Amino acid sequence: MTYRIQFVCLGNICRSPTAEGILRGLVEQAGADIEVSSSGTSGWHNGKLPDARSMAEAKRRGYDLSSQRSSQTAQSDFEYFDLIIGMDHSNMVNLRAIAPCGAKAKMKMLLDYLPEQPLREVPDPYYEDGFDTVFDLIEAACKALLADITPKG
Repeated sequence: MTYRIQFVCLGNICRSPTAEGILRGLVEQAGADIEVSSSGTSGWHNGKLPDARSMAEAKRRGYDLSSQRSSQTAQSDFEYFDLIIGMDHSNMVNLRAIAPCGAKAKMKMLLDYLPEQPLREVPDPYYEDGFDTVFDLIEAACKALLADITPKG
């Protein structure tokens, strides 16, 4: 049975599409039965490509984000996905406000998968830049996430 994961940030053009692209690549390499998606708690960028800086950093590292388009998180996502992962505390507050009572999906923050990491939130690189640092964090957390949810040998 396919396990379904959705990553969520505010606009769905930087952090969450990066996480989607990285985890998709890792899932493909592992041959795992996991569906990966992303969305934003706002609809500001609906239908848009990921930020060009995110796409460039992903391409530099061997990941492709070009098929992704921004979408807004919906209540139905909480029934479809098994795990919804927020990038920061603000996203988690927004997700809890959107989630219907008794929703199926579990919610976690991405950096919960890196407990030794001093940061608890993935910084938003949109205004500050630092796409390489954000990519490093997301890639490490996605590797830990995949190890956590795949069956041990």
